[in-house]
Amino acid sequence: MLAATVLTLALLGNVHACSKGTSHKAGIVCRITKPALLVLNQETAKVIQTAFQRASYPNITGEKAMMLLGQVKYGLHNIQISHLSIASSQVELVEAKSIDVSIQNVSVVFMGTLKYGYTTAWGLGIDQSIDFEIDSAIDLQINTQLTCHSGRVRTDAPDCYLSFHKLLLQLQGEREPGWIKQLFTNFISFTLKLVLKGQICKEINVISNIMADFVQTRAASILSDGDIGVDISLTGDPIITASHLESHHKAVLETWGFNTNQEIFREVVGGFPSQAQVTVHCLKMPKISCQNKGVVVNSLVMVKFLFPRPDQQHSVAYTFEEDITTTVQASYSKKKLFLSLLDFQITPKTVSNLTESSSKSVQSFLQSMITTVGIPEVMSRLEAVFTALMNSKGLSLFDIINPEIITRDGFLLLQMDFGFPEHLLVDFLQSLS
Repeated sequence: MLAATVLTLALLGNVHACSKGTSHKAGIVCRITKPALLVLNQETAKVIQTAFQRASYPNITGEKAMMLLGQVKYGLHNIQISHLSIASSQVELVEAKSIDVSIQNVSVVFMGTLKYGYTTAWGLGIDQSIDFEIDSAIDLQINTQLTCHSGRVRTDAPDCYLSFHKLLLQLQGEREPGWIKQLFTNFISFTLKLVLKGQICKEINVISNIMADFVQTRAASILSDGDIGVDISLTGDPIITASHLESHHKAVLETWGFNTNQEIFREVVGGFPSQAQVTVHCLKMPKISCQNKGVVVNSLVMVKFLFPRPDQQHSVAYTFEEDITTTVQASYSKKKLFLSLLDFQITPKTVSNLTESSSKSVQSFLQSMITTVGIPEVMSRLEAVFTALMNSKGLSLFDIINPEIITRDGFLLLQMDFGFPEHLLVDFLQSLS
Protein backbone atom coordinates (compact mmCIF):
# COMPACT_ATOMS: atom_id res chain seq x y z
CA MET A 1 0.00 0.00 0.00
CA LEU A 2 2.77 2.44 0.89
CA ALA A 3 4.40 1.94 -2.50
CA ALA A 4 1.07 2.30 -4.26
CA THR A 5 0.43 5.52 -2.34
CA VAL A 6 3.84 6.84 -3.34
CA LEU A 7 2.93 5.96 -6.92
CA THR A 8 0.05 8.44 -6.80
CA LEU A 9 1.65 11.18 -4.70
CA ALA A 10 4.78 11.04 -6.81
CA LEU A 11 2.82 11.77 -9.97
CA LEU A 12 3.63 15.34 -8.99
CA GLY A 13 7.33 15.90 -8.30
CA ASN A 14 10.67 17.32 -9.42
CA VAL A 15 13.90 18.37 -7.77
CA HIS A 16 13.95 21.51 -5.62
CA ALA A 17 14.20 22.36 -1.95
CA CYS A 18 11.41 21.68 0.56
CA SER A 19 10.17 23.97 3.28
CA LYS A 20 9.39 22.67 6.74
CA GLY A 21 6.15 22.93 8.66
CA THR A 22 2.52 22.59 7.63
CA SER A 23 2.02 25.99 5.97
CA HIS A 24 2.78 25.69 2.26
CA LYS A 25 2.60 28.25 -0.53
CA ALA A 26 1.73 26.06 -3.48
CA GLY A 27 0.42 26.15 -7.03
CA ILE A 28 -1.06 22.65 -6.94
CA VAL A 29 -2.61 20.79 -4.02
CA CYS A 30 -3.06 17.05 -4.56
CA ARG A 31 -5.54 15.38 -2.18
CA ILE A 32 -6.07 11.60 -2.08
CA THR A 33 -9.12 10.61 -0.04
CA LYS A 34 -9.47 7.46 2.05
CA PRO A 35 -11.70 5.74 -0.57
CA ALA A 36 -9.03 6.43 -3.19
CA LEU A 37 -6.40 4.84 -0.95
CA LEU A 38 -8.58 1.74 -0.69
CA VAL A 39 -8.50 1.51 -4.50
CA LEU A 40 -4.71 1.73 -4.45
CA ASN A 41 -4.61 -0.91 -1.72
CA GLN A 42 -6.08 -3.48 -4.13
CA GLU A 43 -2.68 -4.07 -5.70
CA THR A 44 -0.55 -4.03 -2.56
CA ALA A 45 0.05 -7.79 -2.85
CA LYS A 46 2.09 -7.42 -6.05
CA VAL A 47 4.45 -4.89 -4.50
CA ILE A 48 4.89 -6.92 -1.30
CA GLN A 49 5.51 -10.09 -3.32
CA THR A 50 8.18 -8.26 -5.25
CA ALA A 51 9.81 -7.13 -1.99
CA PHE A 52 9.94 -10.73 -0.69
CA GLN A 53 11.35 -12.02 -3.97
CA ARG A 54 13.92 -9.25 -4.40
CA ALA A 55 15.23 -9.50 -0.84
CA SER A 56 18.57 -11.26 -0.48
CA TYR A 57 18.67 -13.89 2.26
CA PRO A 58 22.18 -14.44 3.65
CA ASN A 59 23.54 -17.80 4.66
CA ILE A 60 22.95 -18.57 8.33
CA THR A 61 25.81 -20.37 10.11
CA GLY A 62 26.75 -21.19 13.69
CA GLU A 63 27.24 -23.98 16.17
CA LYS A 64 25.39 -25.38 19.16
CA ALA A 65 26.46 -27.65 22.05
CA MET A 66 24.44 -30.84 22.39
CA MET A 67 24.62 -33.67 24.91
CA LEU A 68 26.51 -36.71 23.64
CA LEU A 69 27.34 -35.01 20.33
CA GLY A 70 29.36 -32.07 21.57
CA GLN A 71 29.53 -29.06 19.28
CA VAL A 72 27.28 -29.29 16.22
CA LYS A 73 28.16 -26.91 13.41
CA TYR A 74 25.37 -25.96 11.03
CA GLY A 75 24.58 -23.74 8.08
CA LEU A 76 21.52 -22.79 6.00
CA HIS A 77 22.64 -21.99 2.45
CA ASN A 78 21.06 -20.76 -0.81
CA ILE A 79 17.84 -19.62 0.86
CA GLN A 80 15.22 -18.80 -1.81
CA ILE A 81 11.45 -18.43 -2.11
CA SER A 82 9.64 -21.17 -4.03
CA HIS A 83 6.04 -20.04 -3.31
CA LEU A 84 4.39 -16.84 -2.10
CA SER A 85 0.78 -15.72 -1.70
CA ILE A 86 -1.00 -12.93 0.23
CA ALA A 87 -4.55 -13.24 1.55
CA SER A 88 -5.55 -9.64 2.37
CA SER A 89 -4.42 -6.19 3.45
CA GLN A 90 -5.89 -3.12 5.17
CA VAL A 91 -4.81 0.51 5.37
CA GLU A 92 -5.37 3.19 8.01
CA LEU A 93 -4.32 6.84 8.14
CA VAL A 94 -2.89 8.02 11.45
CA GLU A 95 -3.31 11.78 11.86
CA ALA A 96 -0.07 13.74 11.35
CA LYS A 97 1.98 10.58 11.65
CA SER A 98 1.88 7.65 9.24
CA ILE A 99 0.12 5.33 6.82
CA ASP A 100 -0.41 2.04 8.65
CA VAL A 101 -0.70 -1.08 6.49
CA SER A 102 -1.67 -4.50 7.85
CA ILE A 103 -1.06 -7.53 5.62
CA GLN A 104 -2.53 -10.84 6.73
CA ASN A 105 -1.62 -14.44 5.98
CA VAL A 106 1.44 -14.09 3.82
CA SER A 107 2.11 -17.72 2.91
CA VAL A 108 5.78 -18.24 2.06
CA VAL A 109 7.72 -21.41 1.28
CA PHE A 110 11.49 -21.06 1.58
CA MET A 111 13.92 -23.61 0.22
CA GLY A 112 17.63 -24.15 0.52
CA THR A 113 20.34 -26.52 1.74
CA LEU A 114 21.05 -27.52 5.35
CA LYS A 115 24.64 -28.49 6.13
CA TYR A 116 25.73 -29.73 9.55
CA GLY A 117 28.62 -31.61 11.11
CA TYR A 118 29.85 -32.99 14.45
CA THR A 119 32.46 -35.35 15.86
CA THR A 120 31.33 -38.62 17.47
CA ALA A 121 32.55 -39.94 20.80
CA TRP A 122 34.87 -42.23 18.85
CA GLY A 123 36.49 -39.27 17.06
CA LEU A 124 34.67 -39.84 13.81
CA GLY A 125 33.75 -36.64 11.92
CA ILE A 126 30.23 -36.57 10.46
CA ASP A 127 29.32 -34.03 7.76
CA GLN A 128 25.90 -34.02 6.12
CA SER A 129 24.08 -31.95 3.50
CA ILE A 130 20.35 -32.10 2.86
CA ASP A 131 17.78 -29.95 1.05
CA PHE A 132 15.04 -28.37 3.11
CA GLU A 133 11.78 -26.44 2.81
CA ILE A 134 10.30 -24.06 5.36
CA ASP A 135 6.54 -23.58 5.20
CA SER A 136 5.57 -20.33 6.96
CA ALA A 137 2.56 -18.08 7.54
CA ILE A 138 3.32 -14.44 8.37
CA ASP A 139 1.43 -11.26 9.24
CA LEU A 140 3.12 -7.99 8.30
CA GLN A 141 2.59 -4.55 9.88
CA ILE A 142 4.18 -1.51 8.23
CA ASN A 143 3.82 2.05 9.55
CA THR A 144 5.13 4.40 6.90
CA GLN A 145 6.07 8.06 7.15
CA LEU A 146 6.14 10.35 4.10
CA THR A 147 8.63 13.20 3.86
CA CYS A 148 9.93 15.68 1.31
CA HIS A 149 13.57 15.52 0.25
CA SER A 150 14.85 17.89 -2.45
CA GLY A 151 11.32 18.31 -3.77
CA ARG A 152 10.54 14.59 -3.95
CA VAL A 153 8.42 12.18 -1.93
CA ARG A 154 10.49 9.95 0.31
CA THR A 155 9.28 7.08 2.48
CA ASP A 156 10.55 5.66 5.74
CA ALA A 157 9.14 2.71 7.68
CA PRO A 158 10.68 2.87 11.16
CA ASP A 159 7.96 0.52 12.45
CA CYS A 160 7.95 -2.76 10.52
CA TYR A 161 6.86 -5.96 12.21
CA LEU A 162 6.63 -9.62 11.14
CA SER A 163 4.55 -12.12 13.15
CA PHE A 164 4.91 -15.85 12.43
CA HIS A 165 1.83 -18.05 12.83
CA LYS A 166 3.45 -21.10 11.32
CA LEU A 167 6.99 -22.25 10.65
CA LEU A 168 7.50 -25.89 9.65
CA LEU A 169 10.80 -27.42 8.58
CA GLN A 170 10.64 -30.24 6.04
CA LEU A 171 13.85 -32.18 5.39
CA GLN A 172 14.03 -33.88 2.04
CA GLY A 173 13.10 -37.55 2.38
CA GLU A 174 12.60 -37.26 6.17
CA ARG A 175 15.29 -39.88 6.64
CA GLU A 176 17.32 -37.93 9.20
CA PRO A 177 16.95 -38.61 12.96
CA GLY A 178 14.21 -36.66 14.72
CA TRP A 179 16.64 -34.81 16.96
CA ILE A 180 18.21 -33.05 13.96
CA LYS A 181 14.86 -31.79 12.71
CA GLN A 182 13.88 -30.63 16.19
CA LEU A 183 17.22 -28.90 16.71
CA PHE A 184 17.06 -26.89 13.54
CA THR A 185 13.33 -26.16 13.74
CA ASN A 186 13.85 -24.54 17.13
CA PHE A 187 16.84 -22.63 15.84
CA ILE A 188 15.14 -21.49 12.64
CA SER A 189 12.04 -20.27 14.47
CA PHE A 190 14.25 -17.71 16.21
CA THR A 191 17.02 -16.87 13.77
CA LEU A 192 14.97 -16.83 10.56
CA LYS A 193 12.52 -14.34 12.07
CA LEU A 194 15.35 -11.89 12.69
CA VAL A 195 16.81 -12.38 9.22
CA LEU A 196 13.45 -12.02 7.46
CA LYS A 197 12.43 -8.93 9.41
CA GLY A 198 15.64 -7.13 8.56
CA GLN A 199 15.72 -8.11 4.89
CA ILE A 200 12.01 -7.73 4.08
CA CYS A 201 11.55 -4.38 5.82
CA LYS A 202 14.71 -3.05 4.20
CA GLU A 203 13.57 -4.16 0.75
CA ILE A 204 10.08 -2.67 1.15
CA ASN A 205 11.64 0.68 1.96
CA VAL A 206 14.05 0.43 -0.97
CA ILE A 207 11.26 -0.47 -3.43
CA SER A 208 9.05 2.36 -2.18
CA ASN A 209 11.73 4.93 -2.90
CA ILE A 210 12.65 3.33 -6.23
CA MET A 211 8.96 3.61 -7.15
CA ALA A 212 8.91 7.27 -6.10
CA ASP A 213 11.84 8.03 -8.41
CA PHE A 214 10.31 5.94 -11.21
CA VAL A 215 6.94 7.70 -11.12
CA GLN A 216 8.39 11.17 -10.62
CA THR A 217 10.56 10.69 -13.69
CA ARG A 218 7.44 9.58 -15.58
CA ALA A 219 5.54 12.60 -14.23
CA ALA A 220 8.27 14.96 -15.45
CA SER A 221 7.77 13.53 -18.93
CA ILE A 222 3.96 13.74 -18.76
CA LEU A 223 4.04 17.38 -17.67
CA SER A 224 6.44 18.59 -20.34
CA ASP A 225 6.43 18.90 -24.10
CA GLY A 226 9.40 20.14 -26.06
CA ASP A 227 10.57 23.41 -24.56
CA ILE A 228 7.66 23.75 -22.11
CA GLY A 229 7.51 22.13 -18.69
CA VAL A 230 6.06 22.61 -15.22
CA ASP A 231 8.12 22.64 -12.03
CA ILE A 232 5.80 20.82 -9.63
CA SER A 233 8.28 19.93 -6.93
CA LEU A 234 6.97 19.46 -3.41
CA THR A 235 7.00 22.54 -1.20
CA GLY A 236 6.91 20.54 2.05
CA ASP A 237 6.21 17.18 3.66
CA PRO A 238 2.96 15.47 2.59
CA ILE A 239 0.15 16.01 5.11
CA ILE A 240 -1.60 12.99 6.62
CA THR A 241 -5.05 13.28 8.19
CA ALA A 242 -7.55 10.61 9.22
CA SER A 243 -9.53 11.12 6.00
CA HIS A 244 -6.98 11.97 3.31
CA LEU A 245 -3.40 12.53 2.18
CA GLU A 246 -2.42 15.93 0.83
CA SER A 247 0.69 17.17 -0.96
CA HIS A 248 1.58 20.71 -2.05
CA HIS A 249 3.48 21.50 -5.26
CA LYS A 250 5.02 24.57 -6.87
CA ALA A 251 3.36 24.42 -10.33
CA VAL A 252 5.66 26.99 -11.96
CA LEU A 253 5.59 27.14 -15.77
CA GLU A 254 9.06 26.88 -17.29
CA THR A 255 9.85 27.52 -20.97
CA TRP A 256 13.02 27.26 -23.00
CA GLY A 257 12.45 29.20 -26.24
CA PHE A 258 8.69 29.75 -26.76
CA ASN A 259 7.57 29.92 -30.40
CA THR A 260 4.09 30.93 -31.55
CA ASN A 261 2.31 28.52 -33.89
CA GLN A 262 1.73 30.77 -36.90
CA GLU A 263 -0.59 28.32 -38.65
CA ILE A 264 -3.09 28.40 -35.80
CA PHE A 265 -3.16 32.22 -35.80
CA ARG A 266 -3.68 32.26 -39.56
CA GLU A 267 -6.79 30.15 -39.07
CA VAL A 268 -8.23 33.00 -37.01
CA VAL A 269 -8.09 35.35 -40.02
CA GLY A 270 -8.73 32.69 -42.62
CA GLY A 271 -11.68 34.54 -44.19
CA PHE A 272 -9.58 37.16 -45.97
CA PRO A 273 -8.91 36.98 -49.73
CA SER A 274 -6.46 34.24 -50.66
CA GLN A 275 -4.19 36.66 -52.51
CA ALA A 276 -3.69 38.66 -49.33
CA GLN A 277 -0.60 37.87 -47.25
CA VAL A 278 -1.16 37.62 -43.50
CA THR A 279 1.55 37.54 -40.84
CA VAL A 280 0.86 37.18 -37.13
CA HIS A 281 3.22 37.90 -34.24
CA CYS A 282 2.58 37.25 -30.58
CA LEU A 283 4.19 40.31 -28.98
CA LYS A 284 4.38 38.73 -25.55
CA MET A 285 3.74 35.33 -24.01
CA PRO A 286 0.00 34.69 -23.38
CA LYS A 287 -1.09 35.28 -19.78
CA ILE A 288 -3.27 32.49 -18.38
CA SER A 289 -5.34 32.92 -15.22
CA CYS A 290 -8.06 30.96 -13.46
CA GLN A 291 -11.25 32.77 -12.51
CA ASN A 292 -14.69 31.66 -11.36
CA LYS A 293 -16.02 32.27 -14.88
CA GLY A 294 -13.40 30.06 -16.54
CA VAL A 295 -9.81 29.97 -17.76
CA VAL A 296 -8.89 33.40 -19.13
CA VAL A 297 -6.17 33.69 -21.78
CA ASN A 298 -4.86 37.17 -22.62
CA SER A 299 -2.31 37.95 -25.33
CA LEU A 300 -1.12 40.94 -27.34
CA VAL A 301 -1.01 40.10 -31.04
CA MET A 302 0.14 42.06 -34.09
CA VAL A 303 -1.63 41.19 -37.34
CA LYS A 304 -0.23 42.50 -40.64
CA PHE A 305 -2.21 42.30 -43.89
CA LEU A 306 -0.50 42.84 -47.24
CA PHE A 307 -3.00 43.45 -50.09
CA PRO A 308 -1.79 43.69 -53.72
CA ARG A 309 -2.70 46.81 -55.75
CA PRO A 310 -4.53 46.38 -59.04
CA ASP A 311 -1.29 46.88 -60.98
CA GLN A 312 0.16 43.84 -59.10
CA GLN A 313 3.41 45.78 -58.75
CA HIS A 314 2.92 47.19 -55.28
CA SER A 315 1.11 46.24 -52.12
CA VAL A 316 -0.62 48.11 -49.33
CA ALA A 317 0.13 47.03 -45.75
CA TYR A 318 -2.29 47.37 -42.84
CA THR A 319 -1.10 46.62 -39.32
CA PHE A 320 -3.17 45.99 -36.20
CA GLU A 321 -2.11 45.45 -32.62
CA GLU A 322 -4.89 43.70 -30.73
CA ASP A 323 -5.28 42.77 -27.10
CA ILE A 324 -7.19 39.47 -27.34
CA THR A 325 -8.92 37.97 -24.30
CA THR A 326 -10.72 34.64 -24.41
CA THR A 327 -12.51 32.78 -21.63
CA VAL A 328 -12.88 29.03 -22.02
CA GLN A 329 -14.13 26.09 -20.00
CA ALA A 330 -12.48 22.67 -20.33
CA SER A 331 -14.02 19.26 -19.78
CA TYR A 332 -12.80 15.69 -20.21
CA SER A 333 -15.02 12.81 -21.32
CA LYS A 334 -14.49 9.47 -23.08
CA LYS A 335 -10.73 10.07 -23.04
CA LYS A 336 -11.05 13.35 -24.97
CA LEU A 337 -10.56 17.00 -24.02
CA PHE A 338 -13.35 19.44 -24.90
CA LEU A 339 -13.09 23.26 -24.91
CA SER A 340 -16.09 25.60 -24.73
CA LEU A 341 -15.83 29.31 -25.57
CA LEU A 342 -17.54 31.38 -22.87
CA ASP A 343 -16.41 34.89 -23.80
CA PHE A 344 -14.25 36.64 -26.38
CA GLN A 345 -13.03 40.25 -26.53
CA ILE A 346 -10.79 42.20 -28.90
CA THR A 347 -9.37 45.53 -27.74
CA PRO A 348 -7.57 47.57 -30.45
CA LYS A 349 -4.20 48.98 -29.43
CA THR A 350 -2.70 50.55 -32.57
CA VAL A 351 -3.72 50.71 -36.23
CA SER A 352 -1.63 51.91 -39.20
CA ASN A 353 -2.55 53.01 -42.78
CA LEU A 354 -6.32 53.15 -42.17
CA THR A 355 -8.74 56.02 -41.79
CA GLU A 356 -10.90 56.04 -38.67
CA SER A 357 -13.99 54.89 -40.56
CA SER A 358 -12.05 52.18 -42.42
CA SER A 359 -10.45 51.06 -39.18
CA LYS A 360 -13.84 50.56 -37.52
CA SER A 361 -15.09 48.65 -40.55
CA VAL A 362 -12.07 46.37 -40.63
CA GLN A 363 -12.19 45.89 -36.87
CA SER A 364 -15.83 44.85 -37.07
CA PHE A 365 -15.08 42.43 -39.88
CA LEU A 366 -12.04 41.06 -38.08
CA GLN A 367 -13.96 40.46 -34.86
CA SER A 368 -16.80 38.80 -36.76
CA MET A 369 -14.43 36.48 -38.60
CA ILE A 370 -12.52 35.57 -35.44
CA THR A 371 -15.70 34.84 -33.47
CA THR A 372 -17.64 32.88 -36.08
CA VAL A 373 -14.88 31.17 -38.04
CA GLY A 374 -11.46 31.46 -36.47
CA ILE A 375 -12.00 30.67 -32.80
CA PRO A 376 -14.22 27.58 -33.35
CA GLU A 377 -11.66 26.22 -35.80
CA VAL A 378 -8.76 26.94 -33.48
CA MET A 379 -10.53 25.37 -30.50
CA SER A 380 -11.41 22.29 -32.54
CA ARG A 381 -7.79 21.89 -33.53
CA LEU A 382 -6.55 22.52 -30.01
CA GLU A 383 -8.94 19.87 -28.65
CA ALA A 384 -7.45 17.32 -31.05
CA VAL A 385 -3.86 18.45 -30.44
CA PHE A 386 -4.14 18.45 -26.63
CA THR A 387 -6.00 15.12 -26.58
CA ALA A 388 -3.30 13.57 -28.76
CA LEU A 389 -0.60 15.09 -26.54
CA MET A 390 -2.19 13.75 -23.34
CA ASN A 391 -2.67 10.32 -24.90
CA SER A 392 0.97 10.29 -26.03
CA LYS A 393 1.86 10.80 -22.36
CA GLY A 394 -0.28 7.80 -21.34
CA LEU A 395 -3.35 9.57 -19.91
CA SER A 396 -5.68 7.36 -21.98
CA LEU A 397 -4.33 4.33 -20.09
CA PHE A 398 -5.87 5.62 -16.85
CA ASP A 399 -9.42 4.66 -15.95
CA ILE A 400 -10.75 8.14 -15.11
CA ILE A 401 -14.34 8.22 -13.85
CA ASN A 402 -16.66 11.26 -13.69
CA PRO A 403 -13.93 13.90 -14.01
CA GLU A 404 -14.74 17.53 -13.20
CA ILE A 405 -12.63 20.55 -14.16
CA ILE A 406 -13.78 23.45 -11.96
CA THR A 407 -12.30 26.96 -12.19
CA ARG A 408 -12.00 29.16 -9.13
CA ASP A 409 -10.36 32.55 -8.59
CA GLY A 410 -6.66 31.78 -8.60
CA PHE A 411 -6.81 28.01 -8.99
CA LEU A 412 -8.20 25.05 -10.90
CA LEU A 413 -10.00 22.23 -9.10
CA LEU A 414 -9.83 18.74 -10.62
CA GLN A 415 -12.10 16.09 -9.09
CA MET A 416 -12.42 12.50 -10.25
CA ASP A 417 -12.72 8.88 -9.31
CA PHE A 418 -10.21 6.49 -10.82
CA GLY A 419 -9.28 2.88 -11.24
CA PHE A 420 -5.90 1.58 -10.17
CA PRO A 421 -3.18 2.66 -12.68
CA GLU A 422 -2.33 -0.93 -13.54
CA HIS A 423 -0.11 0.03 -16.47
CA LEU A 424 2.20 2.06 -14.23
CA LEU A 425 2.54 -0.81 -11.78
CA VAL A 426 3.29 -3.26 -14.60
CA ASP A 427 5.96 -0.94 -16.04
CA PHE A 428 7.46 -0.44 -12.60
CA LEU A 429 7.61 -4.15 -11.74
CA GLN A 430 9.17 -4.88 -15.13
CA SER A 431 11.81 -2.23 -14.49
CA LEU A 432 12.82 -4.10 -11.31
CA SER A 433 13.39 -7.40 -13.11
